[in-house]
Amino acid sequence: MSFFKKFFKNVIHDRDPEDDTVKVKGKPKPKYYGTVAPYPNFNASSDASVLQTAINSKDVEEDVIISVLAKRSNEQRQKIKVVYEASAGERLDEALESALRSDLEDVTLALIMAPAHFDAYLLRKATKGLGTHEDILVEVLATRSNQQIVEIKRVFKEEYGEELEDIIKDETSGDFTTALLALLKANKAESTEVDNDLARRDAETLFEAGENTKGINISAFIDILTTRSGPQLKKTFQQYACVSDVTLPKALDMELRGDIEDCLIDIVKCAWNTPAFFAEKLHLAMNRHGTCEETLIRVMVSRSEVDLKRILEEYRAMYDVSLQEDILKETKGHYRDILLGLCGPH
Repeated sequence: MSFFKKFFKNVIHDRDPEDDTVKVKGKPKPKYYGTVAPYPNFNASSDASVLQTAINSKDVEEDVIISVLAKRSNEQRQKIKVVYEASAGERLDEALESALRSDLEDVTLALIMAPAHFDAYLLRKATKGLGTHEDILVEVLATRSNQQIVEIKRVFKEEYGEELEDIIKDETSGDFTTALLALLKANKAESTEVDNDLARRDAETLFEAGENTKGINISAFIDILTTRSGPQLKKTFQQYACVSDVTLPKALDMELRGDIEDCLIDIVKCAWNTPAFFAEKLHLAMNRHGTCEETLIRVMVSRSEVDLKRILEEYRAMYDVSLQEDILKETKGHYRDILLGLCGPH
């Protein structure tokens, strides 16, 4: 729980939602917080040719491969893949697998997957083999939009021949399964408007379901935490402090144990501040025994066109060091270079 306390102590709380919009033709539009933007004067044929030369040269030109893949949007990379296959007569992912090794190979392969395919791959990997990676299941399902979850489920069935819901039922159990299946319904409110009366009622419901009863009504927690929008949940957390002597995170810690506790706490973190949630993931990936390369790749690739700029801001605010500095300290070679490239200009 100490990480949770530190998380809430150090995250930036006072961001004005209006700061996240810009006026385009007089109408508010969300600001772009990705670090990778569409490359100007993009030419898929030229990029495919450059990659083919770099891959097939006697000494593979890793820096050239990095300069292309780290500076193109995912949509542009998909176009490069199509042209590469037509001109080179082989798939780009297979060519990269043959030319590259280790962590650099892993991150380049992640970059050339379409987002829904990458997420489906992550969920498949998290549920296959010895042990299930529960934290990855929650990370993906709690931070994607309803439309993204629908697309992930479609791709998962297409790629792996099974329904994602069936895999979740087979590989998890109990209340944790119930929470994941609730997230998979893609039924979360997505409006940024906040209903204060609903927040008050939800806070009272959570109090009655947890602290003010013998045992715990976990279904009430799952229902509210998996169907309300982030802004709505933030207001509920504030209202909870008015009806209870403890914070909601503390209440969850007191009442729950195991995977379901970790799951609901992660949902609370995401609702409160998604970029800070990912900043903490990246920090832990580099500040425990050994660096967790899979986490670095997963987070930086999946958030590079979403909110990596804000993750960089939160990282510095929370840990008094930049993400780039930690990457320089904890990684090396071309793998380090491509991660720094994904961070954008520095």
